[in-house]
Amino acid sequence: MSVNGISNPNPIDIAVSGLRAETSRMNVIAGNIANSNTTRTPSGGPYRRQEVILSAIGEGIGGVTVEEIAADILTEFKRVHQPGHPDADNDGYVMMPNVDLPVEMINMITASRAYQANAAVLKRYEEMINVAIELLR
Repeated sequence: MSVNGISNPNPIDIAVSGLRAETSRMNVIAGNIANSNTTRTPSGGPYRRQEVILSAIGEGIGGVTVEEIAADILTEFKRVHQPGHPDADNDGYVMMPNVDLPVEMINMITASRAYQANAAVLKRYEEMINVAIELLR
């Protein structure tokens, strides 16, 4: 299998694929947080939490790719009693998004740490290359 058309991916290709994946995760998480109180979307219902689905590239060590960005259909919407809300039903309940802010914050931290780890791999690889170049001089 190949990463970006390369049959044997090097650490740079693998780390860059991780950086791209974690950037996607952080963007989706930020969107979830921003829409945590959106009760009406263009489709008519409350905002549905989004998740990034990642998959490995190749059989062995080959990096990661974003498979898809999918709606979280397993988590139910929250019912909140707000009788004055324009989207309240006859009993005064509003269907709120299925976004749980503490979960999103934990996901943001893990995505950020994974991004930092991939950036550290790139930095160490650059340092190794620079040492090798110095040894060849």
